[in-house]
Amino acid sequence: MNATLDDLLEQAAAFAADEVVTTALSRDIELALGAGTMALVTLDNGHDHTKPNTFGARGLASLNAAINDALSRPDVTSIGITGKPFVLAAGADLTGVPKIHRREEAEVIARLGHAVMRRLRDGGKPSFCYVNGAALGGGLELALHCEFRTVLDTAGPIALPEVFLGMVPGWGGTYLLPNLIGAERAVEIIVQNALNQNTMLDGRQVFDRGVADAMFGGADFLERSLRWSAEVLTGTIAVRRAEVDRGDAWEAAVAKGRAAVDARLHGAAPAPYRALDLIAAARTADRDTGFAAEDGALADLLMSPELRSGLYAFDLVQKRARHPAGAPDQALARPVGKVGVVGAGLMASQLALLLVRRLEVPVVMTDLDRERVDAGVSRVHGEVDRLLAKGRLTGDRANRLRGLVSGSTDLAVFADADFVLEAVFEEMSVKRQVFADLEAVVGAETVLATNTSALSVTEMAGGLEHPQRVVGLHFFNPVAVLPLVEVVRAAETDEVTMATALAVSRTLKKSAVLVKDSPAFVVNRLLTRFLGEIIKALDEGTDPAVTDHALDPLGLPMSPFVLLQLVGPAIGLHVAETLHEAFGERFPVSENLRALVRADKPGLWSWDDGGRPYLAEDTAALLTTGDSPSTAEEVRDRAMVALAEEIRLMLDERVVAAAADIDLCLILGAGWPFHLGGITPYLDRTGVSDRDAGRRFTSP
Repeated sequence: MNATLDDLLEQAAAFAADEVVTTALSRDIELALGAGTMALVTLDNGHDHTKPNTFGARGLASLNAAINDALSRPDVTSIGITGKPFVLAAGADLTGVPKIHRREEAEVIARLGHAVMRRLRDGGKPSFCYVNGAALGGGLELALHCEFRTVLDTAGPIALPEVFLGMVPGWGGTYLLPNLIGAERAVEIIVQNALNQNTMLDGRQVFDRGVADAMFGGADFLERSLRWSAEVLTGTIAVRRAEVDRGDAWEAAVAKGRAAVDARLHGAAPAPYRALDLIAAARTADRDTGFAAEDGALADLLMSPELRSGLYAFDLVQKRARHPAGAPDQALARPVGKVGVVGAGLMASQLALLLVRRLEVPVVMTDLDRERVDAGVSRVHGEVDRLLAKGRLTGDRANRLRGLVSGSTDLAVFADADFVLEAVFEEMSVKRQVFADLEAVVGAETVLATNTSALSVTEMAGGLEHPQRVVGLHFFNPVAVLPLVEVVRAAETDEVTMATALAVSRTLKKSAVLVKDSPAFVVNRLLTRFLGEIIKALDEGTDPAVTDHALDPLGLPMSPFVLLQLVGPAIGLHVAETLHEAFGERFPVSENLRALVRADKPGLWSWDDGGRPYLAEDTAALLTTGDSPSTAEEVRDRAMVALAEEIRLMLDERVVAAAADIDLCLILGAGWPFHLGGITPYLDRTGVSDRDAGRRFTSP
């Protein structure tokens, strides 16, 4: 080990006090075909797969020692790297980041990863990585530093998610990956996937993109990988990779990526732009220059407020979302062996598909007539067929899932159901009648859940013989994508019902936040207050384009009027009216919104052939506006002030346990960006909470 690496390890140790050390355990393997002795290094932090391997200073020191030992032994002809069962490594240990206070300290972390991992390529002995499971961030970069890679076909998740958190892949990813698979695919994996709900890949996708040289399946993955390595070393097989286009295609891929980031973030977060700069430079830079550029970019971003915000948001999603505040003892949850879905429309069909895929129990849909029932069941079966065509289901499992979904016009089919979820028209009288009809046929212990987005669950349960078994489960559209479910405790909901609802949510792989039964709960209440201010600015005479783009500097997933178009003006109007009735003038009901609904307009905008929005003449003719326009800055400020006020009121009303739950709801249910760190830290950082809500929401 050279002195520079010794110094880096010593300096980085200051941030490793709380590190769960991933140890590099080395053993000798005699390869087939006379290929010699491989030093096979297995990464293992001593925990099972639920606590993945990560790299802190001491873990990197252990890896470096194993590499150093292998390189120093003349009898070792090659080095192999793999992980404990189901996990290669999940990247850097981020617990030490809060201890970093100076840019020089941040750069130590970046340089250390490069210094250790590059020895796998620089040491003079062939190196192989066997990706046997999760490989995220620095774990995937470790694989990229090896000369050859195999992957288990079912391995995953595999990704470079750093941009999602506010960093860049700083241990070689932005240089090694594009030079391996080309700029277009590298931009996809490093930038586009990270910004698209942090999309992950599996082993097959990694192999298809050229990241791995070979793919094997089955329990003998390691044995087959070792045999393949022997064949590579002896020249029995030759590893062939597609030639990388370093000409115009490289520049075009980066430009396309930059345009996509601009359209999504409008410059609001630095990480994706720095990543694209690094990928662009990797076309002509040598490895030392590329790695040095990564060191600088990672050091800058580790000191940025966006990174600290991203880590706060990540911590919420990884920890608080898994342990909802106020959750009852899960031992109280009742088993669910059959589920009913009341309704067979689009939302009900999405819910039925999710329930049957995750619970794998009989799911029965009902509606008013046979035609609607058949259409709903057909939609679910069609989605199963599409999943089968995409290779996401086996033929046997697809047949089983289709067989579990049925429909009826008679609520009596729910007599033996353990859990019934209603997803009918958003009208209190309709939902109360559904619950009354259900109670007449189901058992006394059957949980009755509503997917209402704004109505009182307590009122729905009123008049029932067993109101304690009624709970709100508000899913978000599209159900398959958005991970949040607001679990609503009504006035008489008991602990067994809450525990069962949470257990179902967990099995559905949803993140639950417990909320008080309050109009529109959390997400819809805040979005309606937010949209109300935006629409009010339009009503007063602000130009529609100025109004819609006023929030662009925040980098939200979509502009307000596009969000309204996605939700639907009729639903937006219904929620606004509900909240106006509950809270008064804080939630104004726009006459322009009423006009759009009366005219059956899908939204404010029309779209040209190029996908660009414009205000059609007939839509403009519906609008009645004043003569008091606001600037974009004024619109943005009034929207943030409104959110700060509403959040303070919600916390005072104890709608949720803490401000962190509101942040979690907006991140998971409304796509609030990680780089903002949730709404409350953003309001604190910008001074809005102190100025307009009286005090900060979070600790400095």
